[in-house]
Amino acid sequence: MALAPRWKSALAKAIEKDGKAAVFQLASIDSATNTPRVRSHIHREFISAQATPSLPILVTTTDIRTPKAAQILSNPTIETVFWVEANQEQYRIIGNASVIPTPLHPYHAQFDPFRGPALTALEREGIDWEAKRTQIFDSMSGHMKASWCRPPPGIKLEGGYEEAKKWPQKLPTFSDVESEEDKNILELALSNFALVVIDPFEVDFVELGIVPNQRTKFTRQEGNWVEEIVVP
Repeated sequence: MALAPRWKSALAKAIEKDGKAAVFQLASIDSATNTPRVRSHIHREFISAQATPSLPILVTTTDIRTPKAAQILSNPTIETVFWVEANQEQYRIIGNASVIPTPLHPYHAQFDPFRGPALTALEREGIDWEAKRTQIFDSMSGHMKASWCRPPPGIKLEGGYEEAKKWPQKLPTFSDVESEEDKNILELALSNFALVVIDPFEVDFVELGIVPNQRTKFTRQEGNWVEEIVVP
């Protein structure tokens, strides 16, 4: 059985060692203006089918109301960049992204669980994406969960920063809900919460902590990764 690719093992180890390494940049294309849009994201976890550990999926999250959701649906090819300060490593990962909101959202119909070998393998093993979405949401801090019950990101804030003080600042887990009001707010937040899953097909891995520096390009070909050593 093929093993996880070297770039994935190195990145997973770096994130486990230093949580700051989980912050990465994600770039998408705004089709309306044909311009790139980049923002910081937090890597939540890797997922791979037991039968295909060589095909890892990167999981991050977003508010389904943000422009990036529509951008990814319009053009699913994205690029991410991880910079690991402790190891002086850079990972540029190009892949196809999918947005997975609540099944009640119109965007959910556009999620193709069989797009690409990695997603197909997970689907064949019976992954429950709605259960995964709920599990990741519920595992987050109360302050993070509260961010999904605010008004849509990017709209004009009527009333200024004073208005923001009225928003819920912290939400409980589902098992700790004590009132109907808390339950309704929690369900509202969950309805705006979406997974973004990234299926990589090209990785540019630069190791600047090694002298001389090393750079390797990984290209996915028919379920396997081909390595090419290039000039840093």
